[in-house]
Amino acid sequence: MSEFARVEAELMERGFTRMVFDLSRIEELLDALGSPQRSYPSIHLTGTNGKTSTARMIDSLLRAHGLRTGRYTSPHLETVRERISIDGEMISEGRFVATYQEVAPVAELLDARRDETLTFFDMTTAMAFAAFADAPVDVAVVEVGLGGAEDSTNVLHSGVCVITPIGLDHTEWLGDTISDIAHAKAGIIHKGATVVAAAQEEDAARAVLQRCGEVGATVAREGAEFGVLRRAVAVGGQVLTLQGLNEVYDEVFVPLHGAHQAQNAAVALAAAEVLLGADERSLNPDLVRQGFAELQVPGRLERVRTAPTILLDAAHNPHGMAATATALGEEFDFRRLVAVVAMLADKDAGGLLELLEPVCDAVVATRNSSTRAMPAAQLGTAAVEVFGEDRVRVAESLPDAVEVAVALAEQDMDAGLGGVGVVITGSVFTVADARRLLAR
Repeated sequence: MSEFARVEAELMERGFTRMVFDLSRIEELLDALGSPQRSYPSIHLTGTNGKTSTARMIDSLLRAHGLRTGRYTSPHLETVRERISIDGEMISEGRFVATYQEVAPVAELLDARRDETLTFFDMTTAMAFAAFADAPVDVAVVEVGLGGAEDSTNVLHSGVCVITPIGLDHTEWLGDTISDIAHAKAGIIHKGATVVAAAQEEDAARAVLQRCGEVGATVAREGAEFGVLRRAVAVGGQVLTLQGLNEVYDEVFVPLHGAHQAQNAAVALAAAEVLLGADERSLNPDLVRQGFAELQVPGRLERVRTAPTILLDAAHNPHGMAATATALGEEFDFRRLVAVVAMLADKDAGGLLELLEPVCDAVVATRNSSTRAMPAAQLGTAAVEVFGEDRVRVAESLPDAVEVAVALAEQDMDAGLGGVGVVITGSVFTVADARRLLAR
């Protein structure tokens, strides 16, 4: 076993999905490490959907303007190293191991004094902050893991906070109303921060503004201070005209599909403006275009095969699936589209499938590699209720499901229909499995 594999196994032993909402534990760990998160400014992101895409956009924009960045996002698709990026590149195995060896002995000492050990996410968060300090970076772009107020990343007290659209997800931890979830997520806003907020439902907007008032934060809102002025579908993505906080940026090509990604771009641009503006620097329009054009966001309507086209999308909640379905219907000229769907057992299968049904001709229900995966037969039953029996197939493994979906998509090609595709969706785990299978 390699040293990296051993480290990864030790991290997994802490419980990949175990949640312990107690900031005092990571605060103690970071204090013992010399508070590395205090050695650089940061941009802290929360929301229900769009966090990773927006974080990658901000990262790319800042790098285009000459800053050395650290980026921390989750979950990962193929390797835990994806979570920690420095200057646009995921951390190397050697640096990952070295950072773990710096953090782990301190964590073990603290674990011995508490009933609950530090979690997998606690450890990777501390490792990210330590790696960024060691690099060193000019700025860190950090995505919350879950929620906000009690998330391990909320030790940052960032000067710039980003709130992407808030919807219903993780209700077992955050509450079962938009208001409850928004209050939890708004907990990343601290005294004196500037908040860049995407357009929100009324209850979510109210919670964010209430928190800003309580801590004296300034807020810039999509639709009021910044936003998307125009968008046009283009080959491989879309071309945008964006209203920034200070000026208009036109002819901005973003290599991602969907109105939701245009919204993410507007939010990312405003966040970059706030950060660079604090240093009395303005954004160069050519560098803005460069930053967006160089963007890479795997697993978001990512094309991994052609003939037929196979797309991967990590939508896993109603808000995300609605955006994916809209983009599939508006931006792809499929005459026949088949969905391969696998999701976790705690998700609303019927609700997600209802969003897909108008844009998909058939669905293949399967399961992903997660221990929390919904059984294929159970998902198939839910699919029949939405699509009808004639439009549903069930396959126990993802490779079999892809084979069935391709056959279904191509069944009318001899009749000259053309324009066929397959979309694989329902979970980040599903996309990760599909990338391992198809994206080489």
